[in-house]
This record gives sequence, structure tokens and C-alpha cells, in this order.
Amino acid sequence: MENNFDVIIIGGSYAGLSAGMALGRSLRNVLIIDSGKPCNKQTPHSHNFITQDGKRPKEISDLAKEQVAKYETVSFFNGTAIKTSKSDNGFEVETGCGEKFMAKKIILATGVKDIMPDIEGFSECWGISVIHCPYCHGYEVKGKKTGILSNGDLAFEFSKIVFNLSKDLTLFTNGESTLNREQTEKFSQNKIVITEKEIQKIIHYNGQIEKIIFKDGSESEMEALYAKIPFEQNMNTEDLNLELTEHGFIKIDQFHKTSTEGVFACGDNTTMMRSVANAVAQGNFTGAMVNKELSQEEF
Repeated sequence: MENNFDVIIIGGSYAGLSAGMALGRSLRNVLIIDSGKPCNKQTPHSHNFITQDGKRPKEISDLAKEQVAKYETVSFFNGTAIKTSKSDNGFEVETGCGEKFMAKKIILATGVKDIMPDIEGFSECWGISVIHCPYCHGYEVKGKKTGILSNGDLAFEFSKIVFNLSKDLTLFTNGESTLNREQTEKFSQNKIVITEKEIQKIIHYNGQIEKIIFKDGSESEMEALYAKIPFEQNMNTEDLNLELTEHGFIKIDQFHKTSTEGVFACGDNTTMMRSVANAVAQGNFTGAMVNKELSQEEF
């Protein structure tokens, strides 16, 4: 495999593959580096993506990779990018096995890593019945006995969306509630139960939640649980001196440029709107913007 490319895309899931297709169709010499560990690997079905609604996430990504691979200027490398740095002619990317590749431009489609809470059974249910997005999963659990694991302003705003899908709703703050008085009264008006007990574990069957067990021994039956949990970037953003937003996402402008010249980003690492459809759209746009910048420099 050659070592010099127009563009290196770090991350070969939906955003990265979409960017790769846009660049491949623009005759750009592209390398996509991917470790094959998507964040939605447990999710049984993907939704809210027109033409692909209800398909397995891997089914969509496998087909996408097959289609992108047909463009002869696009190459793939199975591995992890461990270091990315500026060089005299652009950028150098070093992988875990010691391979080094050069490129004029970099696209970061690295996604994020969810940080699981210390609750037994949580990670086994994540993406199956413990879910993050009402647009991705909400229709399938509409009207069911539903919980939200969150607190404060985030819980209040998120509950408005979930309440539209299920009126049998409980907010689990997993400790003392930080809702203000007006927010608490609004929950009461809408008959949303607030439970401040700390959660010990989730009882489930093959990832399907059945009940929540609290540290005091009491329990609550549940069919679905939305959870707003923290995350961290999958890559070391300090290598490229990337600026982050107050919420921890890679900061990009309207053209998906990061704070470092020549580096672009797209997908879950840039936005709280985490969905397959949005990642594909972002990747397509980013690929076009990178090609535009390369075209301007070469003209």
C-alpha cells in the first residue's frame, strides 16, 4: 500500500464511509483507517434513516463499505490511528502497528466513547432497551412503561420529548434531584414520577430490561430506559491542538473545519444529534468541503 494520500479519513463507520464516497467520486486518493469497533455494535436495528429503516447497523455499514470500495482511488486500512501530527507537507498518521501514512488533509470521523455508569447490567442493555435517542428508538417503545436516567436541566428538557411518546414515565435521578421547584411542579402536573433512589443494578433478559433494583433493595418494573450518559472523544484531540465545545465535542465551523487548518471532522464526535442518518449527511458534506478546498488549492 502506498503511503501518500490526498485525504486520510480516521474512522470508517457511517460518517467516514460517506465522506469517502464523496471524495472517491471526486477522484481523490483517499485512505480510510478504521478499527472496526462501532459504538452501536449491540443495537439490533437502526431507525429513522429513510430507505434503511429497521435494518441492522452492521448491514448498513457493510453495504456502505462495499459500495465505497468500488471507487478505485479509495483504500482501507484495518487498524487504529494512535497519533496524528502536522508535517512539512500536510499530516502524518501513525497506526498501532507502526505504519505511517501522509496526507494533505485529515477528516476525523472517530465518533465518541460512551462512559457506562457503575450499574450492573447497564452495559449489557445499552443500545437494546437502555437507549439514548427517542428518534432512533422511541417509536419501538412508544406507550411502554418508560424511565429516564438523568437529572437537572438536561432531564427536564429531554423529558418533554419522551413524554410525547409515553405518558407512563418515571425520572430516575440516581441520587438527589437537582430539578428546580418549577421543573418539579411541571413533572407533577404531567404525572411524571421522580425517583431519587440510587440504582444498584438492572435485571434484564438478553439485554431487554425487566426491572430496576435500587440500593435499598426496592425495585421498579420497567420496559425501556432512556439514559443520558457522559462520553469522551475516541482520539487524543491534543495531538492536533483541536478546540472542543463546552459539551466536549470537536468544534467545527459551517464547513466542518476544525480549529486546526487542514483538519475536518464529522459525525458523532461533533454533535449531540447521534444517528446513522445524521452521520451519513455530515460525512457527505464534509467530503465535498474537503474536495472543494483541495480543488481551490490546485487550480
